[in-house]
Amino acid sequence: MKIAVCVKRTPDTETRIKIASDGKSIDEAGVKFVLNPYDEYAVEEALKLKEAAGSGEVVVVSVGAASAQETIRNALAMGADRGVLLKTDAVSLDPLPTAKLLAGELKSGEYDLIFFGKLAIDDYSHAVGAMVAELLGMPAVSSVSDLTVDGSVGTAEREIEGGVEVVEFPLPAAVTAEKGLNEPRYPALRGIMMAKKKPLDVKDVTLPEGGLELVALTLPPQRQEGRIVGEGPDAVPALIDALRNEAKVL
Repeated sequence: MKIAVCVKRTPDTETRIKIASDGKSIDEAGVKFVLNPYDEYAVEEALKLKEAAGSGEVVVVSVGAASAQETIRNALAMGADRGVLLKTDAVSLDPLPTAKLLAGELKSGEYDLIFFGKLAIDDYSHAVGAMVAELLGMPAVSSVSDLTVDGSVGTAEREIEGGVEVVEFPLPAAVTAEKGLNEPRYPALRGIMMAKKKPLDVKDVTLPEGGLELVALTLPPQRQEGRIVGEGPDAVPALIDALRNEAKVL
C-alpha cells in the first residue's frame, strides 16, 4: 500500500503570538513550531495501515519554507519512509494555490490513499484536502473518526450532529483525519536517529496566484476583568441589572 500524507508546519497552540511589523504576518522570533496536530492523526493512520498491510510506503509531503524540513523529519521519526518539501517562501491565505501544488506533486505517485489533517490550526482552513481530491478526480471523505480498508474499498465513520455517518468509498481516495481517529505515537530515540538518514527531497516551486488577500492581522481585544455582584439568591437582581444595563445582553 502506497500512502501520502500532506502535513503543515504550524505554531504550537501554547505559543504567545505577536504580530510582525508589517501587520500582515506573525513575528516568528521565539515561536515554537510543530507538526500540525490534526496531521499527526493522519500520519499515525497511514503508518497503521502500512503496518497492517505488511508492506508499502508512507510519503510525507509539505508546502512551505526550508524550515518545514524539521516538520517533515518529525513525521519521518514517527515511522514514515521519505519526505518531499515543495519549497516556497511565499505564504497564501487562499487554500487553492497550496492544493494545486500538492496535486501537481501527487498526481503521478499512484497513491492508494492521500491523508490530510481535518484542518490546520493556524488558519482553520478545512479546504485543502477536498480541493486536492477534486483536482485529482478522486473521492474525498472529510473529518474521519474511524477508518477501515479492505482491498480497494474503504469504510469511514464521520461524527455528525446526533449520530455517526458511515461512508463507503473506492480507492484511491483522499481522507482528512479528525481528532480521535487514533492515538499518535511518540517518536522513539531510534526513530529520531533514523529520520536523519531518510530521504527528503526538496523541490523549489512557485506558489500560484490566489484569489484572497490578507489585509491585516489584529489581536483580539483584551477581556475586561470580571466582578462578583454577590452571593446566593440575593445576588440575582444585581446580576440581571448588570446583564441588562452594563453588558446589554438581555
